[in-house]
Formats: sequence, C-alpha cells, structure tokens
Amino acid sequence: MVMKCTALCLVALALLGSLCDAQWPGYTSDPNIQKPRPPPRQESKNPFPDNQQSKQTFQKPLTWEYPEDPKPDPKPEGPFELRHPVPAATVSVECRERDAKVAVKKDMFGIGQFISGSDLTLGRCAVAADDVANQEFILMAELHDCDSSVMMTEDFIIYSFTVNYDPRPVGTAPVVRTSKAAVIVECHYPRKHNVSSLPLDPHWIPFSAVKVAEEFLYFTLKLMTDDWKFERPSYQYYLGDMIRIEAAVKQYYHVPLRVYVTHCTATLAPDVNSNPKYMFIQNHGCLIDARVTGSDSRFMARSEENKLQFQLEAFRFHEVDSGMIYITCHLKATSTACPIDAEHRACSFISGWKEASGIDPACDSFVEWEGDVTLGPIPIMEAAA
Repeated sequence: MVMKCTALCLVALALLGSLCDAQWPGYTSDPNIQKPRPPPRQESKNPFPDNQQSKQTFQKPLTWEYPEDPKPDPKPEGPFELRHPVPAATVSVECRERDAKVAVKKDMFGIGQFISGSDLTLGRCAVAADDVANQEFILMAELHDCDSSVMMTEDFIIYSFTVNYDPRPVGTAPVVRTSKAAVIVECHYPRKHNVSSLPLDPHWIPFSAVKVAEEFLYFTLKLMTDDWKFERPSYQYYLGDMIRIEAAVKQYYHVPLRVYVTHCTATLAPDVNSNPKYMFIQNHGCLIDARVTGSDSRFMARSEENKLQFQLEAFRFHEVDSGMIYITCHLKATSTACPIDAEHRACSFISGWKEASGIDPACDSFVEWEGDVTLGPIPIMEAAA
C-alpha cells in the first residue's frame, strides 16, 4: 500500500515541475533545444515570361459546320389490293311440320372468327345443341314459340323467326371481334299443300369502324401490307382482318437503337384517357390480347433492332355504335447494348409467353428516348351479305 502511494506522488511532482518550467518568471529554456524552422518560400514560375501569351495558329482554316436537320425517308410504293369480304351463307332453316330447325355456322360471318353459342338466340330461345362435326349451332323452335310471328297470304302461311347475335366481350377485355347481327328466317307453308321447306338468304345489319396512322417526331407507327414490305396505302379494314403495324425509331446521328412498344391503348377518341378504352399492350411490352380473347394478335420476330412489328386482330367496342377507334402507343428506344429484360421486351402469348428477340425469360436499363404515337382513324368494315 505504501508503494502505490509513493508512485502517485512522484507522478504528481513530475507534472507540477513541467508546469513550473512553463510559467515561472525569469525562466530560460535549455539552449540546446532548437525551434523548428519555417519552410523555405518557393517562388512561382511564370510559364509566359514578360506576361506574354502565345496564340495557336492553323495551317488551314476550320471548315466544320452543324449537320443538316434529318429528313424523313421517301415512302416506297408497292403492289396493294384491298380485300373485300364476300357474303357468307352461314344460316339455314329446316321447316318441319310442328317446328323449325335453324343451323348457324360457328364462323357466322365467314371471316374465320368463331362465335360463342351463348351470344346466339332464336327470339328468346337459347342454342339447343352444338354440332361439332359440322361446326354449327342448332336452334329449335315450335312454330308458335320463341317470339315467332305469323302472317297469312292467299297461298301461304308464313312463320317468321329472328336469329339474334349479340357478342359479349371475352374475358376482361371490353372489345368484340364480330358484329351484332339480326337474321330473319321464315317458314312458308302452302295453305293447300303439304309442309315444305324453302331456302332463305339471311340479311345482315352492317357495321363499320375506322382507324388512321400518322408519323410523329423520330418515332413512327405505320400500317403495313400483309407481306410487311410496304406501307399500306388503304386504312380500311374489316372485322376478322389482321391490322399489321410497324413501330420504328429513326437512327440518324444516334448510337444503334432498339425500339420497344411499352403499352398501347384503343379508344373511341384521340384522347387516350377517354372511355371506353382497351389497353391491349401493357406491363412493359406484353401483348395480352391473344391471352384475353383467344385472337392471333402477336409480335413478329425482330428483323431489325430499330423496328418492331406486331399484328392485331380487328375489333370494335362492345355496345358502341361509333365506328371510329384510335390506337395510342408509347414507344421507347434504348441502346442496342442494353439487355432485354422485364422492362424492355416485346412479349406475345403463343402457347405461353414468347419474346420477339428470342429472350423468353424476359417475359416473366438504360432508357434514352421515348414518346407517344397515335394511330387513328382507319376504316374497319363489316363483311356484308
């Protein structure tokens, strides 16, 4: 215990002695200890003596000028012939002694688009049978049933029925690809002879719709011919047609670019926020129309990085009389060095999701230029009988 106290005292005295050396009046420091010298001053060197500057000269004058504004490429003209649909004989009636049997082809409009039996009625009577072998829906009606009407002439008793087709949207999409139709069928029974059946030609209620294409800035949307070689000179389409659209971005002075269509919306007016509307491309380039409605809409395999082609099966909005629709697409361009991923893709539903460049895992970054481009209006006519 005594040793610890002694050590503490010695430390205290040593500290006190140092304090006294620093503050005691008349104290002189040890002359052998030298103070540090300040660093020597360096004089700045003037690269230009006598405050003179040298002027750079060129052997030839500069001839560089700003490049001219880019000009759009001329539109090549190719062979084109507008397809006109032919009348389809798809409704027939068999008049029997007590009833009438009406057969309606599933391809009712002759455009390759099958109708749904739930959308078909004979008056107020639903489809009675589905003839899978002949691809027909069968409707049966007693002569005085299913809202029939009867009229008598001098030689015939005439029973009339109305086949009503009122398409409803498939799934969650607010669009239909066949037109509402009413077909009158009649059974003529001679008043003085046996029952007979007579062939009848259906009469269609027509429908039309319209779309148009235009170019905007360096992004373009074009309607293309069926072989994708030329811009389509006609904007008229019929229900059941394929609308072939090419999205492109002009290269000009940019680095090589790859174009994407991130989303597309169909509306009845140029305003993309108007209603009704149908967004058939969404979620960074997923063309959902085939999955929702069972159509053949899809992106085509890429042939050039700065172009993207897709086909859309013609449609109209459900329970809307207007035949005008507009399509507004948001286009995006990135450098070709940027990868194809979940935000940069062109996916179609073809027995599963497929990517236009073959990078299918991207269907499950580096944006540089983007913009909205609108297609509208283009005539889409209905096949007339």
